[in-house]
Amino acid sequence: MRRANGFTLVEVMIALMIFGMIAAAGVALLSFSVKAQGATAVALDDTGALNRLSSILTADLAQAQDRPTRDVRGVRLPAFSGDAMATPMLRLVRAGWSNPDAAPRATLQKVEYRLNAGALERVAYPALDGAPSLPPAVLLERVRGVRWRFRFAGAWSDTWNGNPRAALPQAAEMVVTRADGTTLRLLFLVGTGAVRLRAIPTAAPTAGPTNAPA
Repeated sequence: MRRANGFTLVEVMIALMIFGMIAAAGVALLSFSVKAQGATAVALDDTGALNRLSSILTADLAQAQDRPTRDVRGVRLPAFSGDAMATPMLRLVRAGWSNPDAAPRATLQKVEYRLNAGALERVAYPALDGAPSLPPAVLLERVRGVRWRFRFAGAWSDTWNGNPRAALPQAAEMVVTRADGTTLRLLFLVGTGAVRLRAIPTAAPTAGPTNAPA
């Protein structure tokens, strides 16, 4: 008797097992690719956020101006103040606020930086004195803590509220600690286009007796 053409049950089972193994390997490879793509996108977004934060802070601090302001209650605020333990942690007045619509406003702008629920925010004001703030803009997320230092005349300080010689520091250092424990250290020049030194009043010299010959 001739053998009938076709596959035996064992051969079919083996073929199905091989096909299943290939399919499982393909699904695992696809899943890994999707996860890798997602992780890459997150890393690129985070890198972009860090670059934006650095660029915005560089522009704000470089154009800092000696212009005190007042809050909505009329309380006088210094032109530049910084303290990582305060809210806001940084407040300053910057120049160069573009006005493409030619609106009736100043080219100076008051800005603040705050740490709110793990997000570093920048808050701007539509006017320098007596105006409520605009909605905050989130610059960086997953932030555990921020530390500031300010340099003037060769010395560093953790806080800044001006001194008799200058309203602005010469440089600022920002150390950001992320949620995963990594740290980022940024250095900025402050008020590079602003006049920073103030004249300290001194007593006028007293005229003494002259010994000129008659």
